[in-house]
Amino acid sequence: MKNLSDPVHDRNDIAAVVLAAGASSRFGSDKLLHPVTLRGVTMPLAAHSLLPWLETFVQITVVVRSGAESFCSAIETALGETRSAQIDWIECADAAQGMAASLVCGVRANSDAAGWLIGLADMAAVPVSAIAAVRNALLDGADMAAPSRAGRRGHPVGFASHYFDQLLDLQGDNGARRLLERDIPQVTDIKIDDAGIFADIDVPGDLQHL
Repeated sequence: MKNLSDPVHDRNDIAAVVLAAGASSRFGSDKLLHPVTLRGVTMPLAAHSLLPWLETFVQITVVVRSGAESFCSAIETALGETRSAQIDWIECADAAQGMAASLVCGVRANSDAAGWLIGLADMAAVPVSAIAAVRNALLDGADMAAPSRAGRRGHPVGFASHYFDQLLDLQGDNGARRLLERDIPQVTDIKIDDAGIFADIDVPGDLQHL
C-alpha cells in the first residue's frame, strides 16, 4: 500500500478519493466484498463502484481500514492487473472515528491537488457522467460541486483546493455534509438524470436498488 507521505497527484490535477474504510455494521458482513452482478458481470460491490472512477481518472486514491490487505487483494483480483495499477491504496488508522477521518486521510494524501472529488465505495451505480461532470466543474473554477436529480443532491461531491484546511478539520460520520450545507451558494449544481447518484448500500435490502 502507498504510504501517506508519498506524493500521489500533481498540483494541477483534481484528485479522486473513494472512501472504503467503513465497518459495514448495518449490513452484517463486509458489504464491499459482497458479490453483485451488474451488466452481466459478478464482482465484489466495491469493484463495481470503482469502475466508473477508473474510467474517468488515470489514478485514484482508495482509503481503507488498517489491515485491509486481503480486501485490497480481492478487489485487485476482480478488477485485473491493468485497472489495479490505477489505484493508490491508503490506510486510515483512524477510520473507526467515522467517515470524516477517512476523508481527511484521502485529502491529506493528495495535499497538492487542485481539488478533491470524494466518492463512496458502496455506490456501484454512480454513472461516469456524474463523476466527469463534477470533476469538470472543479476544473472550470467551481468552489464546490455535486450532482442532483429532482432537487436532491447526490454523489460524488467536489471541493476546490481552498477548502483544504476546512476538510482536514472535519470530524464524525457526516463527511463533508456540513460544508455543503453551510456554503450552499458556492455549490455548483449539476443536473444528472440518473438515480445511481443516490444508490448507496447500507443493508442487504438496498442491493435491489442496483
